[in-house]
Amino acid sequence: MRGFLAANGRRAGLRSLAERILEVPDLAAIVRCLAVDLPRVLGAPGASLLLWDHRLQTFETVERLDGGGLRTSPAHADGPAPRLRWLVSDGHLLETPGGHEDGTLVPLLARNGLAGTLTLGPIPRRRRPLSDAEARLVSIVASRAALALENHAYQRELIASERLAALGTMAGMLAHDFRGPMTVIRGYAETLVDDPPPSADELKARARLIVEAADRLERMTTETLDFARGAERLVRRPVSLGLFLSELAASLAEELPGLEVRKDIEVPGARRVPLDVDKIRRAVSNVAANARDAMGGKGRLTLRARIEPRGHDEWLVLELEDEGPGVPPGIRETLFEPFVTVGKKRGTGLGLAVARRFVADHGGVIELAPSSPGRGACFRLSLPGPAAAPAPATAEPAR
Repeated sequence: MRGFLAANGRRAGLRSLAERILEVPDLAAIVRCLAVDLPRVLGAPGASLLLWDHRLQTFETVERLDGGGLRTSPAHADGPAPRLRWLVSDGHLLETPGGHEDGTLVPLLARNGLAGTLTLGPIPRRRRPLSDAEARLVSIVASRAALALENHAYQRELIASERLAALGTMAGMLAHDFRGPMTVIRGYAETLVDDPPPSADELKARARLIVEAADRLERMTTETLDFARGAERLVRRPVSLGLFLSELAASLAEELPGLEVRKDIEVPGARRVPLDVDKIRRAVSNVAANARDAMGGKGRLTLRARIEPRGHDEWLVLELEDEGPGVPPGIRETLFEPFVTVGKKRGTGLGLAVARRFVADHGGVIELAPSSPGRGACFRLSLPGPAAAPAPATAEPAR
């Protein structure tokens, strides 16, 4: 009677384990089911688990740490592999020819082949370690665990590929956006070695511009990291529009040689709007860089600005219109998506994606505005003014 009750208890425990393993959330839970719970249900003294790495074509040993974590390491073979006496295959317990060690090998077979192996220690006081019913249930547990392991491997590979894609996006953004400040630094650095050398005042002025461009590179690195992580961190400060727009037009001409910037400003010079200056300057610079590329490296860009009432609020509207061939119809729907580019030898297709992100962080909108045939492309940036702007996203002091 006692043996009958023990057998029923083992089968009930195996059925429960087979159901539970369908809902395991992570690798640690899978390992616990196989290396801890399964041996305990069967009365085995322990189990060892090896996972098959399809990428490296090797086995990994999995160990549970005292704190509940896992440690994996390459499986090292010291001498010949032990020949186990018992094997679970397709729901049957088989006695292997030549096997002399009282352990049971349970292959973990998934859809795409072997996911790993589980070795159960010898179960005391039993001539055969598993009954036929127990072997069928162990086989079910093993197949479900193998599927869970395979899904975990797919998830790990997906996360790794997403991280690589994010890293590539971030590197592309840096390469794209560093060109402007690097042009300023290189240009002014080259003039410092002119013969005759510049005057002391001119030398200080050029050195100051180099330092400012280097500071911009540092801020751009931080902003790019924020963009890659999905952050929406803004440093707003009230900006005098007249001064800001004048400096913006001048910086475009300095960063983008060959671009002639024409201003058409219709806002009061003393009007103040809360902006993250660096991000808006960078968004405008990206649009201008695309315009220069579209015009073959040189041409005129018109920068327009106005305050526009919308309902009870006022918005700052900036328009940048070039004299290039315009945007091809085939990419207008995906123009602001990453890696969309046309007609540029060194383009990464990230400039407008970054611009859209920074404008959206302000609660604004960037769009391709209608333009007359033959007048190039016109991009419109609409930014909420003082009455419409949301509260600053950070309390950091303005730079």
